[in-house]
Formats: sequence, structure tokens, C-alpha cells
Amino acid sequence: MDQCCTANDARDAHRHPPRRISLLGATGSIGKSTIDLIKRNPDRFKVVALVAGRDCGALADLVRDLKPEFAALRDETRLGDFKSAVEGTGVPVGAGRSAVIEAAKLDADLVVSAIVGAAGVEPTHAALAPGRVIALANKECLVCAGAPFMRAAREAGAVLLPVDSEHNAIFQALGGTDPATIELMTITASGGPFRQWSKEAIESATLEQALKHPNWSMGPKNTLDSATLMNKGLELIEAHHLFGVPAERLTVVVHPQSIIHGLVYFADGSVTAGMAAPDMRVPIAHCLSYPDRMQAPTKRLDLATIGALTFERPDLDRFPALRIAQSALAAGGGLPTVLNAANEMAVEAFLHRRIGFADIARHVEAAIEAALKRGASREPATIAEALAVDHNTRELSRALLAA
Repeated sequence: MDQCCTANDARDAHRHPPRRISLLGATGSIGKSTIDLIKRNPDRFKVVALVAGRDCGALADLVRDLKPEFAALRDETRLGDFKSAVEGTGVPVGAGRSAVIEAAKLDADLVVSAIVGAAGVEPTHAALAPGRVIALANKECLVCAGAPFMRAAREAGAVLLPVDSEHNAIFQALGGTDPATIELMTITASGGPFRQWSKEAIESATLEQALKHPNWSMGPKNTLDSATLMNKGLELIEAHHLFGVPAERLTVVVHPQSIIHGLVYFADGSVTAGMAAPDMRVPIAHCLSYPDRMQAPTKRLDLATIGALTFERPDLDRFPALRIAQSALAAGGGLPTVLNAANEMAVEAFLHRRIGFADIARHVEAAIEAALKRGASREPATIAEALAVDHNTRELSRALLAA
């Protein structure tokens, strides 16, 4: 990943206008953490565009507070309410797909891509532009459309910086090292709320239990992915595209303390680990100020107080979602796209109490098998093809879930 400017340029940032920031997914957990950092550094950043999904009131509050140049709501049915809520601000607003794309394309130095799920793929793709930095928190861009998205980023001359704590830690640990010297990359998993539960207990886990993450504060979709360990499978696919490392050199280790987020093993036997307190403001701050560093109000590590860091191998019998994702990555083609869409549908069904917790992984595996029979093994060549596979998989999932 190429740097967008020199370190000296960044250290002289106070001599230049504030960095122009567009925030896609402003009302979610990543958006809130990003805004917290921006508001603590008002001289360094200027918010130019805000995008949210359905939360009209929360987005209107941000418009009044941050005074962006444009704001968009993905839910076009709320446009009237949104306009009323921001009346008097003088900020132009819109709603629906075209408005979200307009916001993504607005002139900005850095775009934070934090829309959850495949809904973030199209606007993030639209945001790609020469020299523009994309702080990528939407892993689906690479899980759903990895090869065409990375190709589009290269062709556009955009810079991708990973916001996921694991990939950001690895990115920092790499330090520009030649990928050929990397023997192994490992991302860590907290193990989620069910790390020590039996297979039988996990089978009957409730929604409330699944949403109680021991370390991280995240939205419901990401929290449930952590509970199934599907999030680690999706992150392996993301790392494969982001760093160009083959599937056989990507591994997962369970690390309950969530202090080490990623490790890189080099050909000379050395290992570099990225460490930080479990706070998403750490990787977000790195991306906002890259290639420089900025102050962040995050807890500092005191290893003597922590005392011990422990590690376990993931149990693929109790957490089959990770096994299914690893198989999809190894098989390649269109299967990661199918995996992601089927998982989103299953998670939504569990959130609405239509299926049980263990049914999430079972549904994803069944959807992959059904999609293979329909010829879903070919890798999408374009973003449009990837979104078409995503759409078809959702239709297939609806039928399977209704059966």
C-alpha cells in the first residue's frame, strides 16, 4: 500500500488547511468513534460529507453539530423527515442511492468507509479517486468484491488504509516489508461471549447472550459475527486481498485479552505484533492522521498490570462458521461473495428471532452448497457482478430460510 504523502508533509499539517473528511456510516459505532476524534482535533479535520442508513434523527444532530457540505440518508422514505430535521442549517441533504453516491464522490482527502455490510460496497467504490485515502472499515468491500475492488483502487490511484483493528495492527507491523519475506500472518480473536461454552450450550444461546461481547463495543451485526467467529473468517478473506497473502499463510488464534490484534511472522524467524487496548479509536486515529501520529484519548497499555496474555487455537467444531469461511477462502471464486451474503441474511434472521444461534452457520453452509449447484464458483470480474451474486444469494437465502 503506497503512502499518499511524506511524513514531513504530515508533520507540517498545521500549516495546511484541515484534512477534508467524508464519513460513510456516521451514526454507527465506527462513525461515532471517528467523530469523537475529529471533534477533539477541530483544527486538523473538516467534515465535508455525512452518510447514514435510517437514523434520521441522529444524522440530523450531526449535521447541526458538524455543518458538513452535504449529508445523505440511505433510506429515501425518510427524506421529508430529514429535511425538516435539518431545516435552518443551510446544509444541502438528500436520500436514497444517488444521494449516498453523491456524498461518496464529494471532494475529500479521506473517506471513512464505515457502512455495515454489502450496502457499503457501491458507495466505497464510488469514493475511489486519485490520491484519495480510503479508511476501510467496511470489510465487505473485500469479502464480497475483493479482486475487482482492489483492481479499481489501483487503477484509481487511491490509498487503502485498514480500520479493522486486526488489519491495522498488521499494516503497522509490516512497516513496508516486502511481502515475499512474510511466512505467516495471524489475526487474533477474543473468542466472543461463548469462548468457554460447550457445543450444546452454544446451540441454545439466546440473542441477548450473543450480544454481550466481553471486550468490544460494536453494532449488533459485528457483535453476532464475533459470537459465531464468522468475523474472523471474513477478516481472513479481507487480509488475503488487502495484503496479497495466500490463504494457506493466514491463520487465527484466540486471544481473550484482545491486546495483541495481529502478528506477522517473517522469513528470518522474527515476529512483529501489533498491540493496543481494545478501543477502535486506536486504528481510526492511525488512519485519520496517517502517515503521522495524533493524540488519542485511549487507554495506554500497562503490561505489568495486565500480567499475562493467553492464546488458544480456535475450536472449529464448536464454531463451524470459521471453518466454513476458511473453506470459502481456499476455494475462492464467487464463494466468499456467497458466504458474506448468506451470513448477513442469517444474522438478520437471528436478530429477528426467526432462527436459532447455531442455525446461522448451518444456513451459510446450506446456501453455499445451493449456490454451487447454480454455478456460483466463478469469481466476479467487476463490482457489478459481485453485487449481482450478492443479490442472487440473498434471494436464495430467503427461500432457504422460508422453507
